[in-house]
Amino acid sequence: MTVHERFSDTGRGTASDRVFHQLRADIVGLRLLPGTKLSEVEVARQHNISRQPVREAFMRLGDMNLLQIVPQKATLVRKISMQDILNARFIRTAVEVEVVRRACDVASEEALTDIENNLSQQKVAIADGNADGFHDLDYEFHRLICVAAKCEPAFRTIAENKEHVDRLCMLALADAAGREELYQDHRAIFVALSKRDEATAVKLTRLHLARLDDTMQAARENHGALFED
Repeated sequence: MTVHERFSDTGRGTASDRVFHQLRADIVGLRLLPGTKLSEVEVARQHNISRQPVREAFMRLGDMNLLQIVPQKATLVRKISMQDILNARFIRTAVEVEVVRRACDVASEEALTDIENNLSQQKVAIADGNADGFHDLDYEFHRLICVAAKCEPAFRTIAENKEHVDRLCMLALADAAGREELYQDHRAIFVALSKRDEATAVKLTRLHLARLDDTMQAARENHGALFED
C-alpha cells in the first residue's frame, strides 16, 4: 500500500470516495493529462456505479482545482496553475520548516532509522528507474519527518498542498537526474537531522522546496500546453 493510499484510506468509504481517490491519483500521476475531457457516464460505467457518486467526486475534485466543471457542457482535467503551485509552496515551506526544527530537537533514534531506511529504498527506486515508486517514497520521507517531530497531523497539510504541485513534480521525476537531485536533498536533510543541526536542516529544507522554481521553468518550456497561466 502506498503512502497515498494510507493517507487517503482508499480501501474504505463510499463509492464516491473511491472514485474521488482513483481520479485524483490518475490526475496527479498524469495518467489523465490536463485538458482531458471526463464523462460522468463513462466513469460510472467503469466503476459499475450510478452517476450520482461520480458527480459528487467530480465536485470534490473541482473544489481542489483539479477539475474544471462547466455545467451542461464539459468536465475537463484542469490545466496546471502556476499561481496554485506558488501558493501551495508557500504553505508547505511554512509548515515543513517548523516540522524540521522540531524534529532536530525531539527525533528518536528509531525515527531516524526509519528515515534512513526510506532513503535506502529511494536509492533502489532510482537505480531501477521507478519514477512512481520514488514519488511514493518522496511522500513517505516527508511523512516520516513529521513522525520524527512528533507532529504527524502536520503531514495532512503538507500532503494537501503537495498535491497541487505533484503534476509538475511528476514531469521532473520522469527524468533520472531530477530523481537523483531530490534524493541528494533528502539525504542532506537527514544528515542534518541526525546531527541535530537545526540551522542547516532548515536551510536545506528551504533549498529543497525552492527547487520548484527551476522545475516550473523547465516544465513550462517543455510542456507549455499543460499550463493555464
